[in-house]
Amino acid sequence: MITEVEAYDGPLDRASHASHGRTPRTKIMFGPAGRFYVYFTYGMHWLVNIVTGPEDYPAAVLVRAGKYHDAEKREWVAVNGPARLTKFLKITGAQNGKIAGKKTGLWFEDRGTRINRGNIAADKRVGIDYAGPVWKNKLYRFTLTTFKKCYRK
Repeated sequence: MITEVEAYDGPLDRASHASHGRTPRTKIMFGPAGRFYVYFTYGMHWLVNIVTGPEDYPAAVLVRAGKYHDAEKREWVAVNGPARLTKFLKITGAQNGKIAGKKTGLWFEDRGTRINRGNIAADKRVGIDYAGPVWKNKLYRFTLTTFKKCYRK
């Protein structure tokens, strides 16, 4: 289950890779929604985003954290941090540009869990001071705050 994401909203968002225009690296963000934008950072980590905007409007959501159910331990285990999450899910540049779907091996699915809006916190994005005061202070990071209050329909 995804428990934390960050939004990157279009070409004016100075924290977005797309703020520098369409490049070989960012062309995926300018394409249709539903594709993965996977990139390598700090020379050692893969990070995964899902493109969300209409074509030619580069918007994406970075997946920052999640939880999985460990059947052996019979408990939920957190995977915090976008690099730890991609490593756990074995995401690499091979998924860049792929459509989210079972055929590509990476997808989203509705498991019937419902989350009340009160259980989602909005906060500033992480590590983007370079984007300037307007963009670094946007409340574009969303975190599931109370996992236990989620329920299945």
